[in-house]
Amino acid sequence: MTTLITGGAGFIGSHVAEALLQRGENVLVIDNFNDYYEPAIKRANVEKLRGYDTFQLVEGDIRDVQLVEGLFRAHSIRRVAHLAAMAGVRASVAQPRLYMDVNLGGTLNLLEGAKLGGCGQFVLASTSSVYGKTRRLPFIESDRADRPLAAYPASKRAAEMLAHSYHNLVGMQVTALRFFNVYGPAGRPDMMPWRLMEATQSGEQMRLFNGGEIQRDWTYIADTVAGVIAALEKPLGSEIINLGCGAPISLSEFVRIIEGLAGAKIKAVSVPTPSSDPPITFCDNSKARRLLGFAPTVDTREGLRRTWEWYCGYRGL
Repeated sequence: MTTLITGGAGFIGSHVAEALLQRGENVLVIDNFNDYYEPAIKRANVEKLRGYDTFQLVEGDIRDVQLVEGLFRAHSIRRVAHLAAMAGVRASVAQPRLYMDVNLGGTLNLLEGAKLGGCGQFVLASTSSVYGKTRRLPFIESDRADRPLAAYPASKRAAEMLAHSYHNLVGMQVTALRFFNVYGPAGRPDMMPWRLMEATQSGEQMRLFNGGEIQRDWTYIADTVAGVIAALEKPLGSEIINLGCGAPISLSEFVRIIEGLAGAKIKAVSVPTPSSDPPITFCDNSKARRLLGFAPTVDTREGLRRTWEWYCGYRGL
């Protein structure tokens, strides 16, 4: 049995791939190594995976119908962890066609491929951004989530609904996981943890939305990986499940923790929160606990400590 991981060279994807490979499972990764952030980081992620005999890499794009369908014909793919996407809420504002093409069109190609190959288990990475500026706190899956603030969450919400249709029509087991602000070692350089750690060394001025009073529900990578693997292993019909720590903190507190770890102050300036960004993300993870046995174990302070240790090694500090 092979697990296909799309976007498997990226932050979350490479961690999921490594966890499965450590268990001796067959893992097939597809990634196009796009330049949303430095492709060399993704290639370094893949190098860590090449030491496993059960690892295979295909360099390609999920928008390529023939390539995707060929993967399902050539390999005994029984599970899909669909983690490939154009990421970033604010970046999607300027490129809505690209985001819909990759995140919705690419998902369609994979669902069609899975149907063709008789693949029964499909796990889709979605996002807490689908909740927009909901007044229901914490965010709960029964929220209609029909007021996305930008193309990125709109594309992910549409992909959730498309996946459900494949459960309805062909009986595919589909689970959409709404990720909440995932961070940790080898994280994405465009995300706040890495950028703030860089700022402690470079002195770059950081722009903090609403003076740092926005709140985010940071979820450590190891907890996220455990949730993804649990979803791969448990057929649930068609479900949407929040996957987050459930303990939001303000950005200003997040900054203070990193300053304490680095022993350096971060230069900051307050700017208005963009209309694409909600004031808070806050996960109700009771459904994940009930259905997946999800139990996050790493709080934000400990997660940032581990991330800082990795960063120091990465930068040779």
